[in-house]
Amino acid sequence: MVEKKKIVAIIPARGGSKRVPRKNILDFLGKPMIAWTIDAAKQSGLFDKIVVSTDDEQIAEVSKACGADVPFLRNDKADDISPVSEATISTLKQLEEAGEIFDHVVQLFAVCPLRHAKDIKDAYHFFLTSKRNFSLSCYKYTWMNPWWAIQLNTQNEGEWIFKNAFKRSQDLPELFCPTGAVWIADIKSLYEMNTFYGDGHVFWQMDWKRAVDIDSYEDIELAKALASLT
Repeated sequence: MVEKKKIVAIIPARGGSKRVPRKNILDFLGKPMIAWTIDAAKQSGLFDKIVVSTDDEQIAEVSKACGADVPFLRNDKADDISPVSEATISTLKQLEEAGEIFDHVVQLFAVCPLRHAKDIKDAYHFFLTSKRNFSLSCYKYTWMNPWWAIQLNTQNEGEWIFKNAFKRSQDLPELFCPTGAVWIADIKSLYEMNTFYGDGHVFWQMDWKRAVDIDSYEDIELAKALASLT
């Protein structure tokens, strides 16, 4: 009989966001931004524990009111320089110090409000069947074609970034973009590699309409426009 793995969801939610202040708890279509991620995690039914990792008392209170566990404030990696992987590792180690040991971690960005519970379940199934130690969510570029990217100078003259720029769209390879919606790791491997981009990592493709990762006010408007389509 295969032993059931213990799975923890960690939702990183730093208090000091600069481009969109307090974005993790801004109102998004009637409830705090982070509530959408907490609800999806709960509805997935996957987790032994759902933890919000934050350095901020207000985010902690909002998260607890939404049904997540906030057993402590993050004691490390709460600056705007540390990679989010290191913040998640720091939280896992704090949990271990409290006697809570898990096998797999699913990192869910609080600023991906459109991802569904089914997305989380599908991503975890992909992780298990891939037999890899790391899986990250991504989406396929659609109407936005990075192959045609240009860089503008101060005179608004454009420099093409890629040599493929003048090919027909149907002749260009498909491109994909990582999103923070659902990142999964075997915890022992995460400790060894110190990143979700560890050896042999693979990407799970999700619907682009549910993959919006909010970093700006423009992203919020896009997410609101897409909410009725997801």
